[in-house]
Amino acid sequence: MNIQISLQIAKTHLLTKKKQTLIAMLGVTFGIAMFIVMISFIKGVNKFLEDSALDATPHVRIYKEITSNHPSLIEEANPKAFNVIHHQLPKNELANIKNGLQIVANIEKDPAVLGVSPQIGSQVFFNKGPIPVAGQIAGVDILKEDKLYSIKRRVKSGSMEALLSNPNGILMGTILARNLNVKVGDKLTITTPTGNLKLVKVVGIYGFGIQTVDGVRCYANMSMVQEILQKDKSYVTDIHIKMKDSQAAIDYAKVLKNQYRYQTQDWAEANSAFMTGDKIRNAMVIIVSITLLVVAGFGIYNIMNMNVINKMKDIAILKATGFAGKDIVAVFLIQSIIIGVLGACLGLLIGFSLSYLLSITPFDAGDFLAVKTFPVIFNIKYYIMGLAFGVITTILAGYMPARKASKIDPVAILRG
Repeated sequence: MNIQISLQIAKTHLLTKKKQTLIAMLGVTFGIAMFIVMISFIKGVNKFLEDSALDATPHVRIYKEITSNHPSLIEEANPKAFNVIHHQLPKNELANIKNGLQIVANIEKDPAVLGVSPQIGSQVFFNKGPIPVAGQIAGVDILKEDKLYSIKRRVKSGSMEALLSNPNGILMGTILARNLNVKVGDKLTITTPTGNLKLVKVVGIYGFGIQTVDGVRCYANMSMVQEILQKDKSYVTDIHIKMKDSQAAIDYAKVLKNQYRYQTQDWAEANSAFMTGDKIRNAMVIIVSITLLVVAGFGIYNIMNMNVINKMKDIAILKATGFAGKDIVAVFLIQSIIIGVLGACLGLLIGFSLSYLLSITPFDAGDFLAVKTFPVIFNIKYYIMGLAFGVITTILAGYMPARKASKIDPVAILRG
């Protein structure tokens, strides 16, 4: 088989039917271009949402679960009797983690742990004017909290350090501050569920760019929150942990649960709705991408099949002059490869251009998420995948007509 002769014949066929060649090439081009745009955009959205969720969520959270699922006094008195109890209420028990600070010290020794932050959290009402606004206050060691969530770089006004020198200071989320119409230096009253009051001063305003955080949460010194809740200095309700490897947190949460007998929640469980959405979006990308490539492949198949029909006499002459079946297959496969490579390369260029334009297009998500433009990921592996899919699809689409051409009986065709 002479590849040079087969290549020359393939080029001649393509150039004599320029319109068909262009249509086949454009089918590959737009299929690959849409594949690049879709996978770059949806992967970018997934990455952005994952980063946003992990920014504001601990990899592992340890807490004490308060439920009504405990033996009643009647059941304890008559354990073997048939007891029917309706509307059982939870016990009046503290939500603190016993020896919480010691647990923190133990976890900090683990080399796989990036940081640990003990917290005391409570629902509160913020009072500035006649209407109270519900929110959450988290008493923290702000330096440890900064190690987990990079609070310092998220401060929009004021400073994180001011919280260290002001025992009655708070750091407030941007949306919450806007709803209360307060700025740095303003004072307001917070009310706990038990009716305790405390006058506090806003020393900083931060923003995660997530509505569910910036609209409800404020940070304060742990000692101040312990004081207004009338608890001792060892009172801790939550322990937040960041791992060096976020994937290791899922197994680590189970280890901590078995070791300390407290409820644990890993980041995947806390963001289960996001994880489900991530799987759906990935499945959608695969389905749509395969559909685009298959449609392009069928278009190429139809064009190559018509090309074989139109070139019947040429093929018969080639076979009559000594070309074997494999030579005929080579001619049409070379045509498919040329169409696939040129179409895929042009598709990659168009896909990159459209992805870039999308990445610089302004996008206003309001207060829900802090994003200025559409999130797009530029990853070389997506372009390699697009090129491979384009070439393989065209080869497969061209192989069947090529086999059909190789089995033509030259005598029958020349006789008419």
